Amino acid sequence: MPSVPPSAGPKRPWFTQTAVPAPDAITDAVLIHEEVAGFLAGSHGVSGAEARRRVLGYLEELRTTQRYGLYRALEYPLYPILRKIDRVAENVSIPRDAARAGRIVYASNHKSHTDYLVEPLVLDDAGIRPPIIAAGINLFGGPLGLLHRHVTGAMPIRRATKDPAYHITLKAYVIELLRAHDLFFYPEGGRSYSGELKSAKTGLLSACLHARQPGLVLIPTAVAYDLVLEDHVLAHQKVKRRQRPFSRELAEMVRYAVGYRSRAFVTFGPPLALDGYDPESRRSVSALAHRVRDEIGRLYKVLPTAVVAACMRPSITRKELESRIDALLDTLRAAGANLAVDSGREAVATAADPLELRGVIVSERGRFRVRERHVLRYYASTIQHLLTPAGPTH
Repeated sequence: MPSVPPSAGPKRPWFTQTAVPAPDAITDAVLIHEEVAGFLAGSHGVSGAEARRRVLGYLEELRTTQRYGLYRALEYPLYPILRKIDRVAENVSIPRDAARAGRIVYASNHKSHTDYLVEPLVLDDAGIRPPIIAAGINLFGGPLGLLHRHVTGAMPIRRATKDPAYHITLKAYVIELLRAHDLFFYPEGGRSYSGELKSAKTGLLSACLHARQPGLVLIPTAVAYDLVLEDHVLAHQKVKRRQRPFSRELAEMVRYAVGYRSRAFVTFGPPLALDGYDPESRRSVSALAHRVRDEIGRLYKVLPTAVVAACMRPSITRKELESRIDALLDTLRAAGANLAVDSGREAVATAADPLELRGVIVSERGRFRVRERHVLRYYASTIQHLLTPAGPTH
């Protein structure tokens, strides 16, 4: 069954052109949810037959399979990229203990397409059961899409659609999913193109609260890279204006993988109990979203590349740069930041060569000069949430 609307032909919903999937347990459970049943009965002005085709079409799209026995095998076809990223887990005992106690929702910031590979493998490294991953639907084309759908257990998310049938179906599907699986999702939605930690969206958070799963907890999770594989692509675009084909993005990632090497820090925070939040209250859900963003921000690993980028000037001596970083680190310590570096000297010694090899800065006659100001600004922005008050959550 196609997972995206056809590009040609009459402008009809794609699901009216597909076969109705065979019923299964989760389909049956979703169809009797109050909101879904209301939609099927015509609550949104759609006839029963067409409404049913919409709901079943979206259910077939969301259907995913997780084959735990093949999970570790992911490293082999993806070895050319994964061998360039050293995974570092922090506080991994938190999800391990929580997994023994009940169901988990993981909420993480979103830096790179490699997040979908790195973060689940960190859990698997620790022997923790893999969650279902909510990923943008653009990742579900071609061989990678087959891998997501039939091995990792990723669930495609249509972030831009306004179709009420989709939102009603997705909400009911997540509620049923949490009865049998953990869930990993990115409250920001897509990746941050500016480098900044974005506001948390509330759609999937609300669905998790509506599940009312006994003992369900949310574990804030932060991922940080010395160097983000797509840094040049994201930094020059700055904001996401349109969805580009993933095949094009993948080609760009392969291009920038030449000479690429990075650490990926995945940090888990204390679990948040969800039973104190009211899924029917917009204020309550918004408060949870704001808290989740704040927790992720505090967990985010502040790496040498970020502090060097934040303190760079168009032209600066090593001594001046080290001094500026020392002052910034004092500010970050006062803010309770999760620091990976203790001094300006250490930061420059660690980050200068990788940034120069990446073509971001250059060392000339005892001074550092900026070559790629957009990329430098991208890395500087990754710690901006620790230096300025958070804005309102949307």
